[in-house]
This record gives sequence, structure tokens and C-alpha cells, in this order.
Amino acid sequence: MLTNFIGHKSYILKLTALNTLLLFVGCATVGPDYVPPEKKVPEKFSTQLEETKIEQPEVEEISDETPLPIKKITQEMLGDWWQTLEDPLLSQLIERAISGNKDLRLAQSRVREERARRGIARADRFPTVNASASTARQQSSQETGTGDANNLHSTGFDASWEVDLFGGIKRSVESAEATVEAREEELNDTLVTLTAEAALNYVEIRTFQARLTAAENNLKSQEETLQIVKDRLESGLTTSLTLEQANYNLESTKSEVPTLKTGIGQGKNGLAVLLGEFPGALKNELEKYKAIPVLPIEVAVGVPADLLRRRPDIRRTERELAAQTARVGVATADLYPRLTLFGSIGLESLSAASLFTGPAAAFSIGPKITWNVFDAGRIRQNIKIEDELHEQAMIKYELSVLTAVKEVENALIDYAQEQVRRKTLIKSVQAAERAVDLSRDLYTAGLSDFLGVLEAQRSLFQFQDQLAASEGSVVSNLIRLYKSLGGGWKPLMADTSQEAPLY
Repeated sequence: MLTNFIGHKSYILKLTALNTLLLFVGCATVGPDYVPPEKKVPEKFSTQLEETKIEQPEVEEISDETPLPIKKITQEMLGDWWQTLEDPLLSQLIERAISGNKDLRLAQSRVREERARRGIARADRFPTVNASASTARQQSSQETGTGDANNLHSTGFDASWEVDLFGGIKRSVESAEATVEAREEELNDTLVTLTAEAALNYVEIRTFQARLTAAENNLKSQEETLQIVKDRLESGLTTSLTLEQANYNLESTKSEVPTLKTGIGQGKNGLAVLLGEFPGALKNELEKYKAIPVLPIEVAVGVPADLLRRRPDIRRTERELAAQTARVGVATADLYPRLTLFGSIGLESLSAASLFTGPAAAFSIGPKITWNVFDAGRIRQNIKIEDELHEQAMIKYELSVLTAVKEVENALIDYAQEQVRRKTLIKSVQAAERAVDLSRDLYTAGLSDFLGVLEAQRSLFQFQDQLAASEGSVVSNLIRLYKSLGGGWKPLMADTSQEAPLY
């Protein structure tokens, strides 16, 4: 009795010592802790909008201690930037694109996939328990044993749990969490691109329609001019050369019509695919000509630091950097020992009738330590690989910031300069319209030759076509500006997952 007590006391003392060791050692987490990268952006954009009033959106003050990018941000204005164009049909088409686009559905599936992988990583923190039952007929060797045959029946549970001594599992979970967030930002980036591309296709269709309208109006004017020339030829007041000049001017304008109709048709097909529909689905819906969307009175631009909050591609690369930082810790943990606690409890008997009796009970419990003491440097080389991947992730993040600032600067330049060009073209069209009227009146009165009419009509059509294209470019450049600012997305998928279930 005393011997048994002493043995049990010794076993308890060993378990207590082991638990104490785990308490202190288990607090160690190897590998670098993630530190958000420093923000290195200009205080303001070098290009300023002079033609449009700039409204600075209200944002939280960013201090040197504020980690960037901040995950929770307000995008009330940029989230639905297309509403500023005041085109109900455009807004409706964008909503249809959000619900039906295939690329967006693919990005959503990738988010769900990564969330499931995160669940696997979380599960490694908990024990695994297996239930088993077996029955077998067995016979020992006559050379090494008795040669007797008997039946063996067994049932029970086996459990094992790897104690995260050096934080390898913790780092793995950190990496999985950051990767999920990166995939969510990738989804947001897909949404930014989708809304911008849908709007650009729509504006392109309306631009081609405006150019086609200008061509058709010029055709009417040139047909009237041709009739005047025919009447004067019949009266002997002009020559056949003038008639041919009027004819080729008219036919030249007609030759532009098929190209413009081709652009309209292809634009409709492209927009239909963005909506997740077959080409031709929008043929009738967009058949009626409609003006190019009007520009908003105010444009919110903000400061470069806002890009770190808003642009999903920057936020994605920052999360990828965080995930890679954790992977360095996962690789580093392989340098240290692994402790696994295992145990089993069950019943074993040579007779099925006595399997569920007290004497059939059996159990085992104990720790297991494994340590890779020699691998020819494989683990350390793997750590170097993860370190270099971390360096690459940092460079990608810095490059994404540079690219974002460049895209905004270019969009600001395009938007501002195209508005200047548009104003000049408006004056050119007005002057060309007056020139057409004057040249035709002088020609009809016999005070000038037909070359003046011919040149005036050519110039008018050219300027009207360029003006229509410029008006579309101004709106398109504004859309690209909103895209470069990270506008056009709202959270689509709420993450309601909890800790990995224990059953």
C-alpha cells in the first residue's frame, strides 16, 4: 500500500513539474512579430484640380503610431461614386454587375476557400481524439512463443495534443488570419475594377452614340448642300467638279458610320459580359440614344495618406506582408523540439463476453518529445527562403503604394487637361458652325467658290466628333480617378466564423 502511494506521489510530482515547465516554456513564440510598415507618401498630390472644386473628405487624423492601412474605414462617398454621375440606368447596370459578374463570384469563392484553410490552422491548437474498435483472430509463432491461437477484442479512445512550446502553431494561425484578410481585400479590389470597367463601358457606348449623332447631323447638312449644288448645276451656275466634291464629302462622312456602330455593338457586348450575361443581352436595353453622364460639381480627392486606407490592392499587399511575417516564425519553430501529449483508454479482452468488465480496462498516457538534431541545414535554408519571401512582400507593398500615387497623379492630370481641351473644342465647334453657315450663304450668293463650304463642313464634323469623344473622355477620366482613389467597394462577405469547433 505504501509503495503504491509513494509511486503515485512521484508520478504526480513529475506531472506537476512538466506542467510548470510548459507554463514557462510555452510562453515563447519564435520568429519576428509583425510591425505595420511605415507610411511613406507625399503630404499632398502634386497635381491640383483647377477646373473642379475640390472637397477634402473628413478622415481620422493619422499619427506616426497609427498602423496603416486601417481595416475599418468609412467610404460613404467613394463606395457609391457612380451615384454622382446622376444616371439611374448606369447605377442599375452596376448593381446588376455586382450581383452577376463571374470574376466577382470567383473572388468570393477564394475568400470562402481561405476561410476554410484558416479553420484547419485553428484546429491544430486543439487535441485530436480517435475512437476505434477491433476484433481479430491471432496465433503466436511456435518458434518464439507458445503457438496458441486466441481472439483479441478491443475498443477505446486515442488522443494526442501537440503543445505549442515555441509558437509554431500560433504563427501558423496568424498567417492564416492575415491570408484570409488578403483574400478579402482581393475581393474588394475585384469590385473596384468591376464597377469602374462597367461604368467605362457604359460611357464608351454613350460616347459612340454621341459621335454617331454628330455624324448623322452632318450627313443631313451635307445632303442639303449636295442638293443646292445639284440645283445650281442644273441652272448652269456651277460645274460638275463642284458636284463631285460635294459627293465625296458626303460619302466620306458616311464611311464613319459603320465604325461608330461597330463600337456601339462591341461596347454593349463587353458590358453584358461584365454583368454575367451573354453578348447581345443589352442590345435593346441600350438601343435608345442617351446623353453622356454629366460631371458632378464637386470631386473629393483627399490626400495621399488616404490611399493607404482606401485602396484594396495596398491593403491586400499589407496583409500578405503580415502573413509572410508569420510564416518566418512557422519555419523558425522547426529548429526547436516538439512536445506531444498522448493517451489512450479502452478495453481489451480475449473474450467478447468479458470485454466490458473491470479487468478489461487498459490505459496509457505520457509525453513524447521529437527534435530534429541533424538535417544537413534544411531547416535553416527554409528559414532563409521565408526571410527572402518576407523581403519580397515588403517590396511589393512599397511598390503598390508608389503605383497607387502614380495612378492618382496621372488620373488628375488626365481629368484636368481633358477639361481644358473640351472647352477649347466647344469654341472650335461654335466657330465651325458659323463658318459653315457663312460659307454656304456666300457660295449660294455666288460670292465664293465651293472649296470654302467643303472645308467648313469637314472642319465642323471633325470638331463635333472630337468634342463628343472629349466629353466621354472627361467622364471616363473621372471614373479612372475614382478607381485610382480606391472607390467603388463595400464589404460583400461578412466573416461570421468563430473559433474552430471542438467536435
